[in-house]
Amino acid sequence: MAETITSNEVRLRRHSTTVRIGTVRLGGDAPIVVQSMTNTDTADIAATVDQVAALANAGSELVRITVDRDEAAAAVPHIRDKLAARGVFVPLIGDFHYIGHQLLEKYPGCAQALAKYRINPGNVGFRQKRDSQFSSMIETAMRYAKPVRIGVNWGSLDQDLMAELMDKNAALSNPAGSDTVMAQALVASAVNSAERAVELGMASDKIVLSCKVSDVQTLITVYRTLAASGQYALHLGLTEAGMGSKGIVASSAAMAILLQEGIGDTIRVSLTPEPGGDRTQEVIVAQELLQTMGLRSFTPLVTACPGCGRTTSTVFQELADSTQTFLRQRMPVWREQYPGVEEMNVAVMGCIVNGPGESKQHHIGISLPGTGEQPAAPVYMDGEKVVTLRGASLVQDFHALIEKYVVERFGKTKHNSSTAAQ
Repeated sequence: MAETITSNEVRLRRHSTTVRIGTVRLGGDAPIVVQSMTNTDTADIAATVDQVAALANAGSELVRITVDRDEAAAAVPHIRDKLAARGVFVPLIGDFHYIGHQLLEKYPGCAQALAKYRINPGNVGFRQKRDSQFSSMIETAMRYAKPVRIGVNWGSLDQDLMAELMDKNAALSNPAGSDTVMAQALVASAVNSAERAVELGMASDKIVLSCKVSDVQTLITVYRTLAASGQYALHLGLTEAGMGSKGIVASSAAMAILLQEGIGDTIRVSLTPEPGGDRTQEVIVAQELLQTMGLRSFTPLVTACPGCGRTTSTVFQELADSTQTFLRQRMPVWREQYPGVEEMNVAVMGCIVNGPGESKQHHIGISLPGTGEQPAAPVYMDGEKVVTLRGASLVQDFHALIEKYVVERFGKTKHNSSTAAQ
């Protein structure tokens, strides 16, 4: 009989340093953190507050905002205060490019309000000014006890460093390809900048590194190299992933491999929103990636069959969709009242072939009638059939059963935990 190897045995242990960002802890043995970024003009305080709140409510545990000019920097303390008035205390990360050193110096309220600064070594300054401007930002971060993310991006890579490595590579008897040199330059830029920050007095537990590219295989190569180069906490993500299914698939393909190897302490799924689309989609995708890999649990997920010739009715598709929406809508209440409910799994199946068997494997499941079957839908809880639903109120009845199950199953968990504590 073949030996079974669990995912935990396959997954390597993370060794990164723990970093605190406001109330959030990442790295070390902390859970992998989900983050997102606004696409509003930060100077538009109302719009930015609305979007940060929406992202936080969707589950983004860190939110990055653009700080690109005076008006944006001046707005940051007001954004923090208005979020706090709404009861939203998600840590805000300032995304700085080109003139970040000036803005942090000129607007101390901004420097204080932010929980972390993102610095891109490729455009923090050029030639002689690069080190002085980078040093200025690091010194400001230390003054306010803020961590930094040194975020390298292949679209804005330090061209002097790239040219230097290309020249060295060309002098070799067996030079590597340009893609290999570029990957080396990305890692060198991040690591060298981190070492410079440490030289300036910044502690390693105040530094997060990232090296973003938009190619899946390159990202895997770069992050494997970056992870082997030190113990800094790592922010993981495929930059410019794209729109819709392409962006979701590309991000998942790249990050799943790295996460399975224990690489990555915080992630972002950088989706291009559909026209008029919801920015929170990238948060949901990141959560679902971590949850389907068994790394974290955020909200109950629905298992549903894809449909076939036996399921010509759209009822099971509509029920699966409305049930997932129902679960997400109820989670803000359930999370507070019923600990562990985020690990609940629900099945919505379309016919008798796999429906009953699959439903029995979930906490609660329903097997809808397929083509030619009797118009009845048995519901199973913890492997046992409890009722058969019929009629026009089937959706509402099933959701009511889910609510009942949550109260009875996870309410007992809370009660038992309280009793044990006494």
